[in-house]
Amino acid sequence: MVKHAGCVPQCAIAFEKLWLEAGAPAGAYTNLIISYDQVNRVIDDPRIKGVALTGSVEAGQIVAGRAGLNLKKTTMELGGSDAFIVLEDAELDKAVTWAVWAKMNNTGQCCVAGKRFIIVDGLADRFLAKFQTALAALKPGDPMDEKTTLAPLSTEAALVKLLDQVKQAVAKGATLVLGGERIDRPGAFMQPTILTDIAPDNPAFREEFFGPVALLFRVKNEDEAVALANDSDFGLGGSVFTSDIARGKRVAGRMETGMVFINQPTWTMADLPFGGIKNSGYGRELSSMGIQEFVNKKLVRVAAIDGPI
Repeated sequence: MVKHAGCVPQCAIAFEKLWLEAGAPAGAYTNLIISYDQVNRVIDDPRIKGVALTGSVEAGQIVAGRAGLNLKKTTMELGGSDAFIVLEDAELDKAVTWAVWAKMNNTGQCCVAGKRFIIVDGLADRFLAKFQTALAALKPGDPMDEKTTLAPLSTEAALVKLLDQVKQAVAKGATLVLGGERIDRPGAFMQPTILTDIAPDNPAFREEFFGPVALLFRVKNEDEAVALANDSDFGLGGSVFTSDIARGKRVAGRMETGMVFINQPTWTMADLPFGGIKNSGYGRELSSMGIQEFVNKKLVRVAAIDGPI
C-alpha cells in the first residue's frame, strides 16, 4: 500500500496499472489517494505490519513516532547532503564530468545528489572553473525533449523554497559564483547555481538544497575533507575521487554515511543496499538487505526424540 507524494498522482496511477498489466493480482499493489492526516489511520490499522518512508526529517519523526506507538517496524530514508570529495590526485576532467551528473541528475532533486563539493586546494581553482563552465552551458527546455539539458523543478513551491535558501545563504556571507535566479520562461526553472565561502554559522552549511544548487568548499588536505564531510546532520551517501584506490577506500572508511562510492557519484542499483545514518534515517532498501527489513525471522528448532532433555 503506497501513499505517494502529492505532486505525482498520475505517476502513481500509471505505476499501479503496470503491475496489473504484468499480471499481478488485484491488491498486490495499491495506491492510497489520501491526505497526510489520513496516514495515521493507515499506520494504526492492524493489517499494516510495517512502514517505509521516503521523505523529510520532519515527516520521518511523525511517521516513525506513530508506528512506534503501534510497535511496528519502520525504515526511514530522509534525505541527505552528500559530500563529493575530490582529492589532489584525482583525474580532474572525470571528476568534473561526474560532478555535473551528480548535481544535475533529476535537476538536483535526488536524495543522493552531490550537494557539498569538497575540493582539495591543489585542484580547487581548476575544478571550479570547469564545473562553472559546464553548468552554465546547460539549456532549459521541455523536459520531454531529449535535447533539453536543464529541466524544471517539481513544483512552484520547491522553486520558491530553493530561491529563498540561496538568498538567505548570500545574506549570511556566502558568495554567489553562478546562477541563483529563476529562469524567465514558463515552468519552475532555476539557473544552475554555485555557492562558495559558506561558513559554519551560515544556515546553508546545515541545510539540504534539493535542486540545482552546488555548495563548494575548499580544504587543505584529506583530513580536512573528511572532517568537513562528517560535519553534517545527514549521513546518506558520499563519494571520493582519487587515483589511489587504497586511499579512496581509507577515506570511505572514515566517512560517516551509509554509502560511499569511489570515483563515481552515489547511486542506486537493485542489487546494492541503500540507506543512511544520522538524520538520513535508518534501515536499508533494495538488495537482500532491503527484503530482510520486513521479514519475520522465525526460529524453529527440532530436538532429537531420543536425545537428552
